Amino acid sequence: MPSSSKLPRPSLRQLDRAVLYLSIAGIVALSWWYLIDMASEMSEMSGSTSTVASIDMQSSSLQHWTLQTFWMMFVMWSVMMVGMMLPSALRTILIYARVAQQASSSILFATFCFISGYLIVWTVFSLTATAAQWWFNQHALLSPMIVSTSDLFGASLLIAAGIYQLTPFKESCLKHCQSPVVFIQRTFKKGYLGAAKMGLHHGFFCLGCCWLLMGLLFVAGVMNLLWIVSITLYVMFEKLLPTNQYTIRISGFLMIIAGFYLIAFHS
Repeated sequence: MPSSSKLPRPSLRQLDRAVLYLSIAGIVALSWWYLIDMASEMSEMSGSTSTVASIDMQSSSLQHWTLQTFWMMFVMWSVMMVGMMLPSALRTILIYARVAQQASSSILFATFCFISGYLIVWTVFSLTATAAQWWFNQHALLSPMIVSTSDLFGASLLIAAGIYQLTPFKESCLKHCQSPVVFIQRTFKKGYLGAAKMGLHHGFFCLGCCWLLMGLLFVAGVMNLLWIVSITLYVMFEKLLPTNQYTIRISGFLMIIAGFYLIAFHS
């Protein structure tokens, strides 16, 4: 049997690949199950005439947050970021696993350390998003269903996200996300701590690429499943497909146009 050193490039053993795929698929599936269940509950509450009092109570609770409310919203954002962002990082994770198997005694544990580092970044973002949601609630910019109550507010988010699409910083972060091989070659670190640091590094670039896109969740509803799926697919399109800067700029201009349309025709 030929040794792995004679292979033209490193490849994962079938068992390791299966465990990785099943683990990531399971995490993402559980995240989406949670989101679908929560969105369904909120939809039933908003659509039932017998629950007006419950909605009023929820509105009061969201305007006057307790630590329990903050924790509940933080968990919601954290799970949402796992479901939305982990699929777009799959290519980078698998490439890391192939390379790391040459330098790690436990490739699966090293890869999960990489994933953990990546998700830490988005967990910190979730904390920031929760704080932003609290602030928006205090200023009556969000409904109890976590949807923008102001056309001007929603338009501002669209225009800001569109302008950000046109910036050099967005371009730099996106190039990093689209070139995982180059990133891993330049920054590879041995060991489990090194894997976690690489995951953090990749997560920061991913955050720089997508943070304002996540802010668009407030426009049509943080629990609007169609909107969540649309943003998730767009993020995957940006990162995984061989897009060029013209495509990204077009999306930016479309967001800006949508923002001004919202101001002009819905204000």
